[in-house]
Amino acid sequence: MSYIVQARHWERGWELHVDGVGVTQSRTLARAEAMVRDYLRLDGHTDWESSDLVIAPDLDGLERRASAARELTRSAERAQRDAAREARAVATALREAGLSVSDTAAVLGVSRGRVSQLLS
Repeated sequence: MSYIVQARHWERGWELHVDGVGVTQSRTLARAEAMVRDYLRLDGHTDWESSDLVIAPDLDGLERRASAARELTRSAERAQRDAAREARAVATALREAGLSVSDTAAVLGVSRGRVSQLLS
């Protein structure tokens, strides 16, 4: 079972609207899942421990910006991993082509120490 929880911010914390069940509250969004599980348990739902909860903050569009920022961060992390893999491959190829560590560093635009790191 899965429950969708619309979290709405108010001056004392968060209202947690559990789709098809009811409403509870939490002081912080970080505690929302625990509060919803407690609410489900007290309301007699036997799946309170095992069900999936989707906590969806409603922040007048800021939640979409936060989601976009998280995705950009994940994309940047993937790009950084890809760039590091390619830099290692190119450093290896340059050295195998007979370039010195200094020349490899100059071609890659990195320090000699970084070339050593890439090759190890």
